[in-house]
Amino acid sequence: MHRDFFILLMYNDDTGKNTMPTVLEDGPYRFIFFSSDKGEPPHIHVKRELRIAKFWLDPVALAKNRGFPGHELNHIARLVAKHEPVLLEAWHEYFGA
Repeated sequence: MHRDFFILLMYNDDTGKNTMPTVLEDGPYRFIFFSSDKGEPPHIHVKRELRIAKFWLDPVALAKNRGFPGHELNHIARLVAKHEPVLLEAWHEYFGA
């Protein structure tokens, strides 16, 4: 069976939390949290190589971009919207919100 994406929550430190857990991978994109994100509304960072963008999750909207061209951001926004339920669930599970 071919899968376009997979969900991966990595826990590495003594508290059972990773400082930068990868929540999901879809194609070349890694969807990650930073442990310092807890005080903010639900969002996801999307990383590919040295590029990174931040998207709010509810509703899906671009918050920041470092290096992605516009056409690629549109594609990433569609992926974030597609995976929004899973990303929100992972956010609440990870941050306990």
